Amino acid sequence: MMGCFEDKPRSNCGVVGIYGHREAARLAYLALFALQHRGQESAGIVTSTGSKMHRHVGMGLVADVFSDVRVLEKLEGTIAIGHNRYSTTGSSLSINAQPLLVKCKEGPIALGHNGNLTNAGQLRRKLEQMGSIFQTSTDTEVVPHLIARSNAPTFVAKVIDAFSQVQGAYSMVMMTPKQLLAIRDPHGFRPLNLGRRMGTYVVASETCAFDLIGAEYLREIEPGELLVIDEDGPRSYRLPEVAERHACIFEFVYFSRPDSVIFSENVDKCRRKLGKNLALEHPADADIVISVPDSSNTAAIGYSRRTGIKFEIGLIRNHYIGRTFIHPSQTLRDFSVRVKFNPVRGVLEGRRVVVVEDSIVRGTTLRQLVGVLRRAGAKEVHVRVASPPIISPCYYGMDFPTKQELIAANMTVEQIREFIGADSLAYLSVEGLLAAVPHEKGGYCTACFTGQYPVPPEAGIDKYQLEVSAEEV
Repeated sequence: MMGCFEDKPRSNCGVVGIYGHREAARLAYLALFALQHRGQESAGIVTSTGSKMHRHVGMGLVADVFSDVRVLEKLEGTIAIGHNRYSTTGSSLSINAQPLLVKCKEGPIALGHNGNLTNAGQLRRKLEQMGSIFQTSTDTEVVPHLIARSNAPTFVAKVIDAFSQVQGAYSMVMMTPKQLLAIRDPHGFRPLNLGRRMGTYVVASETCAFDLIGAEYLREIEPGELLVIDEDGPRSYRLPEVAERHACIFEFVYFSRPDSVIFSENVDKCRRKLGKNLALEHPADADIVISVPDSSNTAAIGYSRRTGIKFEIGLIRNHYIGRTFIHPSQTLRDFSVRVKFNPVRGVLEGRRVVVVEDSIVRGTTLRQLVGVLRRAGAKEVHVRVASPPIISPCYYGMDFPTKQELIAANMTVEQIREFIGADSLAYLSVEGLLAAVPHEKGGYCTACFTGQYPVPPEAGIDKYQLEVSAEEV
């Protein structure tokens, strides 16, 4: 699998919602293409005609799941929600593909979730003891059960009641036959945005989805906000819990596309500041600056401009590998990296090179990459990382490895430098990271860099207890 040599944290998920367009499914389909980087395990769309709901989900990329054009034609309706998935809770199986579509006494409800409910295991056990039967191993499924069991007088009140019982990170789109709902947890861990395309309202994880379908960005859906859109337009409600804002700062470091707006800020702007701050903290005596494409391109430009060292394209990335890749021989050294990155020898040969990387998880890919650069003739290789050392797992929707797999949790910076074979290695400080992002709307979650969790990790451990094997499903 590509994941075997993709030494990066896997992103959470991408969600989209469309209200009020006769081709809602097609708009959702296009938006999911823009959000493909947020999840590549499965994709799906649910639509509503007002009286009937239609669902199509499958494993793989958006283009694979919707390769038959007749599928979109069958997804009739003016309301749609879509989802791209990486599994952070629940196994990578077709039964866990989202959006989920369930039927209860309130009628059909569809849900697509980005994040991780840290008390899902506890809630699931409680609901099972009360007689609930679960069809998937995802944390998302506890939500419709909570809605169905609520005694609140209206559907909106039932939704608020349900989300008052869950903890953790969620940016979720929901759909009833006649409504589109978008809800974000009180901490605001994951991004969620509202846009409009003439008379059509659009909700998406990132604004690059708006750009593709010609929608205008209106605003960020606020932490703790429930937005309900129906024939009367959008209406905003608030969850009862009030919490400090803890937007995931790693969205700026790596996950989100640089052409997106998240948390009311341009990702490109913040990523350039990360590179500039890194240059201020850790300059290098070198001839050229290169990035590890594509995620560190913008930070490398920022580093180059602040230091005055020329930015060059030193690595070419192969974008056509696909999701799966079979090694022809385990004896071929560094093959997994070389099939993905090829050095530009004419740029590198005889040069002292600064390699800007956005983050290091296990360090295995970077170790191989440093070797590739040296064999291409690089005289010196200096690695600069545009984020602090990752020392703790994430419990809020990112698929970070266990603490034992995080190289910075088990080695000093000098030991990591020796492991990857670089002439020098330096990370951006937490202070430099925070200085690169806006604070007008509140704070950020830096738990993966500091170990300081906004929601206690004891609750987060439930995500591992929730895993269900393929045999059990």
